[in-house]
Amino acid sequence: MIDFLRGKVVHCESEYAVLDVHGVGYRVFCPNPYALAHKTSEEITMFIHYHVREDAHLLFGFMTRDEQSLFRLLLDVSGIGPKVALGVLAGGGRPENVVAAISQENLAFLTKLPGIGKKTAQRIILDLRDKLGSVSLTSPEAAVALSVVGATQVSEHGNAWTEAKEALMALGYTEAEADKAWLQVKPKAQPYDSVDVLMKLALQALYTM
Repeated sequence: MIDFLRGKVVHCESEYAVLDVHGVGYRVFCPNPYALAHKTSEEITMFIHYHVREDAHLLFGFMTRDEQSLFRLLLDVSGIGPKVALGVLAGGGRPENVVAAISQENLAFLTKLPGIGKKTAQRIILDLRDKLGSVSLTSPEAAVALSVVGATQVSEHGNAWTEAKEALMALGYTEAEADKAWLQVKPKAQPYDSVDVLMKLALQALYTM
């Protein structure tokens, strides 16, 4: 069983990153591979879920233990496979947002996540609301999430994009690069997309420029 991998990101695609660990390239599926594109010069640690099916052995990787734990909990829900679980983590932003939504039985938040309809959201709440102890809720960000689920969701693109743009510039992108990415992202964006969703779209656009 592989619990974590430590190495350098050498390649990113829309669904996975390739992690070089002592000369061996591991294809690791993760919530937002393009967010790792700027980490090619440093060694990173990815917490791994090793998934075995009849036709493949797959690695799913996360930057925190909380993401790893929440992913595994989601897989215990009937009807949720690895692809949908990754979509929940990517669309929900920080894991504490998703945990808070489950704890508060917030169907509106959950049904906005990729691949989650009303019935699936209800199953998630029913199956997981009493099993969330493995996901930490001790950070300041978690406290905010518990008081207002989806605090990063904004009703207007302007406010959400302003925050996403600032985050991109903190990653090292210039303002001009961020503005150029927004030109590609805006036609795809929905009015109530979260900052995290806009970030993912922008990083994908920047990676392909």
